[in-house]
Amino acid sequence: VQLQASGGGLVQAGGSLRLACVVSGRTFSANAVGWFRQAAGKEREFVAAVSRSGGGTGYADSVKGRFTISRDNNKNTAFLQMNSLKPEDTAVYYCAATSGGVAESWFWYESWGQGTLVTVSS
Repeated sequence: VQLQASGGGLVQAGGSLRLACVVSGRTFSANAVGWFRQAAGKEREFVAAVSRSGGGTGYADSVKGRFTISRDNNKNTAFLQMNSLKPEDTAVYYCAATSGGVAESWFWYESWGQGTLVTVSS
């Protein structure tokens, strides 16, 4: 399966961005999708995940109430709506797919996209 993430960019603190992850090569609805991020000099961390149907989601505490993950199985695309962005949200954001369920550990994700850079200025 191949994943293509897009939508990153430079935004001021308090602003919004919407990331998209297009999945191909396997039936999209057979995969849960997660978003992870990695800031410079830090380890990759879980951001959010959505179940195969879209009915189940999970979020890191640091983004709850600000970020929303969703998916459109007709368009083979998952989204991450990011509102009220903070400078500490600056990172490369990666989408990943798993044939398992919603998971917070990167270990369970079998396929990864190339990442998209989000920079939040103060």
